[in-house]
Amino acid sequence: MAQDSVDLSCDYQFWMQKLSVWDQASTLETQQDTCVHLARFQEFLRKMYEALKEMDSNTIFERFPTIDQLLAKACWNPFILAYVDESQKILIWCLCCLINKEPQNSRQSKLNSWVQGVLSHILSALRFDKEVALFTQGLGYAPIDYYPSLLKNMVLSLASELRENHLNGFNTQRRMTPERLASLSRVCVPLITLPDVDPLVEALLVCHGHEPQEILQPEFFEAVNEAVLLKKISLPMSAVVCLWLRHLPSLEKAMLHLFEKLISSERNCLRRIECFIKDSSLPQAACHPAIFRVVDEMFRCALLETDGAPEIIATIQVFTQCFVEALEKENKQLRFALKTYFPYTSPSLAMVLLQDPQDVPRGRWLQTLKHISELLREAVEDQTHGSRGGPLESWFLFIHFGGWAEMVAEQLLRSAAEPPAALLWLLAFYYSPRDGRQQRAQTMVQVKAVLGHLLAMSRSSSLSARDLQTAAGQGTETDPRAPAQQLIRHLLLNFMLWAPGCHTIARDVITLMAHTAEITHEIIGFLDQTLYRWDRLGIESPRSGKLARELLKELRTQV
Repeated sequence: MAQDSVDLSCDYQFWMQKLSVWDQASTLETQQDTCVHLARFQEFLRKMYEALKEMDSNTIFERFPTIDQLLAKACWNPFILAYVDESQKILIWCLCCLINKEPQNSRQSKLNSWVQGVLSHILSALRFDKEVALFTQGLGYAPIDYYPSLLKNMVLSLASELRENHLNGFNTQRRMTPERLASLSRVCVPLITLPDVDPLVEALLVCHGHEPQEILQPEFFEAVNEAVLLKKISLPMSAVVCLWLRHLPSLEKAMLHLFEKLISSERNCLRRIECFIKDSSLPQAACHPAIFRVVDEMFRCALLETDGAPEIIATIQVFTQCFVEALEKENKQLRFALKTYFPYTSPSLAMVLLQDPQDVPRGRWLQTLKHISELLREAVEDQTHGSRGGPLESWFLFIHFGGWAEMVAEQLLRSAAEPPAALLWLLAFYYSPRDGRQQRAQTMVQVKAVLGHLLAMSRSSSLSARDLQTAAGQGTETDPRAPAQQLIRHLLLNFMLWAPGCHTIARDVITLMAHTAEITHEIIGFLDQTLYRWDRLGIESPRSGKLARELLKELRTQV
C-alpha cells in the first residue's frame, strides 16, 4: 500500500506537469501528445478515484493540495472530454469526492460552488452516445432518467445558492463573486431551453438585478430573451422585468418581435392585436416606469415614421388598455406616481384619461369629455400653463386612451342640442393636432355645419347615398387624405351606423366613399375599432352591430 501511495504521488506530479503543458499550448505537437497519452491518463484517473473515495474532502486537500487545479485542467481539455471511453464518468466521480456535504466555512462553500460549475460544464459536453449509455448504466440509471435528474439537482442547488447570495446582501464573505456569476451565466447559455432550468435562469436574473454593475454575459441575456419571446421558457414577471431593465437590447428586440407579428399576420383585427400584445408580456412588464417609457418611446417613433398611421394609433390604444389593466391587477394603488409614466403632461389630465369609460356612468360621459377637452385646451393653448412637450405631447397622451378619443363623434351625433364647443374642439384637435388656433376654429365651424346637415337628414323620410355625400362635402376636390376630410368621413360613417334610415343605403355610401385602396383600409379600421369599443363598453345596438360586421366582412374580401 505504501508503494502504491508513492507511485500515485509520482504519477500525480507527472500528470500535473503534462496538463499544464497541454493547457498552455495548442500546437499540433501538444495535441498529438495529448492523444498519445489519453489511455494512460484515464488509468491514472481511475487510480486517483480509488484513492479519493476513501478520504473526506479535507483529507484529500491535505494529501493533494492542487487536486482542484488538476481536475479543472482535465475537465476543460476538449480531447480528454471527447475521449470515447470512461474519462467523463471518472472525472465526475473524482469531482464528487471533493464536495463537502455540510460545509462549515466560506472556503468549503466556494469549493462546492466551483465543483457544481465544473459539473455543469461536463454535463453540457456529454453526448448521448453508446459510451455514455454504458456510463449511466454503470451508475444504475438509463440515460433518459439520469441526465434530467442530474440536471435538475444541479439547477436546484445552484438556484438555491444564488438566492442565498442575494439574501446575504452586504455579507461579502458569503456572496458569490462577480466572476463566478459571469462564469455561471456562460455555462447556462446552452442549457436555457432544457426542462427544469427555469429556476436557475430566474435566480441569475434576479441576483443580477440587484448588482450595481453589469455582470452577466451579453450572450446569456440574448439567449434568455430569445427563449422568452419564442415561449421556450417560462419565467415569472419579476425575472422578465430584470432581463429587460438590465439589458435594453432585449427589450427593444421584444418590441420589434411584437411589431413583426402584427405586420406578418394577415387581416389583423383589434381582438387579435390584443391577444398578441398580452402574449408579449410587455404590458405587464411596463408596470415598471422605466420599461413603460422605453416601450412608449418606440411607439412614438413608429407613429412619427408612419405619419400617424391609424393602425399604429389603434395599436397604441390597445396596448395602453392592456397596460392599465395590468397596472390595476398588480396593485389597486399605484406603486409609482403617474408622473413617472407620463412626465411631460399634467397629472390631473392623465388621471382623468386613465378612467375607463366602462367604469364611468353613461350619463357622465359627456361631462367627462368636456373636462378632458378643457384640460387639453389649457395645456395646448395657454402658454403660461402649457405642457413641456407642447401640443404634440398632449395629443400623444390623448391618443393612448381610445375609449375616450373615439367616443366624441358619437356623443355629438346623438345629441339633439347645440353641439358643445368643447367637443368640437376635442374632435378637431384629435384629427389635426398640428393646427394653430385659427385653423382649428375653421375646422370646428366646418364640423358644426356638417353635423347640422346630418342631423337634419336624420329626420328625412327618404335618404340617398349621394345626398349624404353632398351634405358631408365629400364630393369636392379637396384632398381626401387631409385630416379634416378624414374627420368628416368618420362622422359620416358614425351617422350611417347610428341612423336607422341609413342602414339600407349603407353599401352605396361605402361605395361612394371608398374610391381608393387607402380609404378602403381606413374604413375597415374604423369599423373594426368601432365594434371593438362597442363590445368593451357594452353599448352595441343589435342592428348597428350586425350592419357593421357585414360591411367589415365584405370590405375585407375586397382587399
